[in-house]
Amino acid sequence: MKTFKKVYNLLFAGLMLVSSAVFAQTPDQATPPDALIKMVVTEVMATVKADPDIQKGNIPKIVDLVEKKIVPYTDMRRTTEMAMGPNWKKATPEQQAQLTSEFKNLLIRTYSGALSQLRDQTVQFKALRAAPDDKEVVVKTVVLGRGDPVPLDYRLEKTANGWKVYDMNIMGVWLVEAYRNQFSNQISQNGIEGLVKFLQDRNKQLASAKPAN
Repeated sequence: MKTFKKVYNLLFAGLMLVSSAVFAQTPDQATPPDALIKMVVTEVMATVKADPDIQKGNIPKIVDLVEKKIVPYTDMRRTTEMAMGPNWKKATPEQQAQLTSEFKNLLIRTYSGALSQLRDQTVQFKALRAAPDDKEVVVKTVVLGRGDPVPLDYRLEKTANGWKVYDMNIMGVWLVEAYRNQFSNQISQNGIEGLVKFLQDRNKQLASAKPAN
């Protein structure tokens, strides 16, 4: 369980890498997905190294960072839909909005401490293998640091507002797959509203936890 948590700490750190520090160099709608990943990863590495609070794991500050910069550059609705699987269509529009919001908050609060682990790492960027007209691509990177290199892949979709990340893969496990069984079990036992309540309760627990000093 500890190994699983550690892996997904790094995974969610990757999600924040994609989403943070974009405002320093804002990509336009024509920015290729691999260029987007490289630009923001490089920028956020510098941001983390320059911020002692983030290095110390200041959760409120990290949460604020993610809230401001993660949402515009990811598609959390699609991430939630994929984690829900066939059950997504059983939810009402109001429930879908609730689930997307609560799942986003769960990811932020569960893995927000991961940014503090990034300051000694570097990232190797792989060449993008995609056709010019592709609407979905996978950008491959390798996180280098202490220990073995860790493959970290980003799945992006092309939207009217540019490329957005909606899933990630670390060491062969996709983020949405890691949650799909848990969501399915909650729904089979307690219905869609049961899953909403489960996420709400979990977020309340995480929000009330004592922040890092």
